[in-house]
Amino acid sequence: MAKCHEYIANQRKDAAHKISRYLVDNYDGIAFEDLNIRGMVKNHHFAKSIADAGGRMLVQFTAYKAEWAGKQVMEVDPRSTSQVCSECGRIVKKTLKERTHRCSCGYVADRDVNAARNILQKAMGYVPEPRYGQ
Repeated sequence: MAKCHEYIANQRKDAAHKISRYLVDNYDGIAFEDLNIRGMVKNHHFAKSIADAGGRMLVQFTAYKAEWAGKQVMEVDPRSTSQVCSECGRIVKKTLKERTHRCSCGYVADRDVNAARNILQKAMGYVPEPRYGQ
């Protein structure tokens, strides 16, 4: 059983090393959400999936490789990254089940794409101004 757990842990580390190497090789600036993993694991519905993902490991590997390569890794506040419209700045409430972001400004995108755009904008210090009021 211990060998099986070690094998899985090594696969996770290998994947994190490969992804972090790809990110550092292809991008000068990399942004991650500064997630509270300990707090998220307290939700028993998602705890196993979150613990298995090894997200913190990916951030650490990317950070040290980026530092060595002279590139920048930023961690941003994750608050509302999936709820705010990355196009106009309006808050569009969604449940975890909803996978598509649809805003009244007309912007439609996958929920994760919208969140990724918001993370990038936060990392760059840009906050979109609402074009149609809030």
